[in-house]
Amino acid sequence: MFSEKISSVKELKQVAQNLMAAFPEQKVFAFYGKMGAGKTTFIQAVCKELGTDDNVTSPTFALINEYKTKDLSSIFHFDFYRIKDIEEAFDLGYEDYLYSGEYCFIEWPEMIESLLPEHVTEVYIQADDKGNRLITARTT
Repeated sequence: MFSEKISSVKELKQVAQNLMAAFPEQKVFAFYGKMGAGKTTFIQAVCKELGTDDNVTSPTFALINEYKTKDLSSIFHFDFYRIKDIEEAFDLGYEDYLYSGEYCFIEWPEMIESLLPEHVTEVYIQADDKGNRLITARTT
């Protein structure tokens, strides 16, 4: 199991490198955490480590953003916080993305949990009242 505690945003780059090194074969990552825990900020760091120069932002209203890496691979970033029902994920064509073989980073995966692939890497971000973050991950 992956587990790292950070106390500064400056540490995210190294933690992002460590996460990707810990799960080299995994492509689908589900990010769990309360509102404001830092899911999007951590995904930004991971995307930079994967080689994108794109502006990584939360796809809160679009539901999905696509970023290109330097080698023109795609990274798909989902935010399911605002979906009203699971049918919206079907309408989006979620399976085309999750089974594409490209990296997929999912915020608020609990909204579509029954649709997640069998072997997804669950990333949990917990914040304490001092601004520290505990980032843990495991593949199911």
